[in-house]
Amino acid sequence: MASVEAASEGVAQHLGKGVPSLCTAREPDGRDVVRLSGDWSLLPLRAHFDVLAEQAASLAPKVERWDLSALERLDNAGALLLWGAWGKKLPGDMVWRPEHEVMFTKLQLPVPPRRPPRRLSPGVDALGRDLLLLADHLLSALRLLGQLVLDCKYLLRHPGLIAWRDTSAHIYRAGAQALGITALVGFLVGVTLSYLTSRQLRIFGADVYVINILGLSVWRELGPLLAAILVAGRSGSSMTAQLGVMRVTQELDALSVMGISHTIRLVLPKMAALSLAMPMVALWTSGMILAGGMVAAHATLGLEYQQFIDGIPAVVPEANLWLGLGKAHVFGLLIAFVACHFGLRIKPNSESLAIGTTSSVVSSITVVIIADALFAIVFQELGI
Repeated sequence: MASVEAASEGVAQHLGKGVPSLCTAREPDGRDVVRLSGDWSLLPLRAHFDVLAEQAASLAPKVERWDLSALERLDNAGALLLWGAWGKKLPGDMVWRPEHEVMFTKLQLPVPPRRPPRRLSPGVDALGRDLLLLADHLLSALRLLGQLVLDCKYLLRHPGLIAWRDTSAHIYRAGAQALGITALVGFLVGVTLSYLTSRQLRIFGADVYVINILGLSVWRELGPLLAAILVAGRSGSSMTAQLGVMRVTQELDALSVMGISHTIRLVLPKMAALSLAMPMVALWTSGMILAGGMVAAHATLGLEYQQFIDGIPAVVPEANLWLGLGKAHVFGLLIAFVACHFGLRIKPNSESLAIGTTSSVVSSITVVIIADALFAIVFQELGI
């Protein structure tokens, strides 16, 4: 006991005023007491924690009276040090201030058993996450749509801010540069569709009706839908990637700092360009599908090219052409809107760029197919 007391007093003298320390002394009644002094808070204890913890742990079994009344400060770090040295129970005789008593009283409270959280099945958990993500996307898309409406009203009053050059450039990229791939795919689809249809019609001796089937299905449904799917995979992904790269390189932040609206400068030109280019691309794709069907019909059924060309206007009402072009116009707006929505949500890292571009293509194609189904239902109800 004497050696510990001497060592404690030496440490206290060396540390000086304000530094946490403890020492033992003998009371007039002959009982030993451990007196604490200095600042027993986190920062002062940082350099002396191990030494003081060892001293307190060695004195706790031997001395029952502890005097904390001379402490300059005591926080949770000091209280936990003493609580651990005392074996998580108070000594028999304590001299302390009221605030110290409150602090150690809280440490004596029993810790309630922690109930394990209820875990849902992996399937339900994944479904919930997907629904929350879908709701987040819908709210974000609704905000973007509202901003576009406000920007259109603003541009009507300030037409000089319309980005005509960007719109023209996007028409060229999304329209003219897409003619090659749409022509190739459309021609091959026409060949395949005509070949399969002619085989069935030949059984019933109705070879000539291949013109009716191809004409009605291509101008109204297949041509606009195929063109939209190809443009969504080609031009939609390009738009998303462009906005994503601008996010990664902080160009979008620079536009915001300069007070330039993202929707006026970037989103509206893309939507306007694709809505104007899509009807032309759909018309071109439909023509190439019919060209492929015409070649296949001539090879399998012996139909003359002139007979095919003359038969199309006779079996396809003019309304179907305008319906197909109108659907293509709507498809272009939807593809550009979805592409810009995902592009603006990309975070400044390469992983988010890849995920956002992939999600943009999948979502664009899905939205186009859903819109096409809704058009079919509406036209059926209207008897068109």
